[in-house]
Amino acid sequence: MLKTEILNAPLLAGLATLGHTDTVIIADYGLPLPTGTPVVDLAFVRGQLSFPAVLEVLARHLVIERSLLASEARGTTVEGWCHAVGLTPGFISHEQLKAEIPRAKLVIRTGEATAYANVILGSGVPF
Repeated sequence: MLKTEILNAPLLAGLATLGHTDTVIIADYGLPLPTGTPVVDLAFVRGQLSFPAVLEVLARHLVIERSLLASEARGTTVEGWCHAVGLTPGFISHEQLKAEIPRAKLVIRTGEATAYANVILGSGVPF
């Protein structure tokens, strides 16, 4: 067995394919899901698995060189969750964020029920 706290095999497989500049989107349960982009659905019931829980684990395991939130999330708990894990997000409109979904290497759907709880994470390298 792997020595990792992440147990979801499709999530581990998706994360293993990331390269420099690839993007991962952590999404609330209302964000439209793309056709053709891999989606790992962690939603169980409304509110579980939460956005901050997923973000916290991914922040420990990924090299994140940039993060983007919808400008509508500026000053909300969503921005606070990003700051809590050491991210300083940039902002784009919610419409621009949705337009980026098909370009993501992986979308992780949570059960989060907070408005605009979606973040684009840009993959970095550890050197």
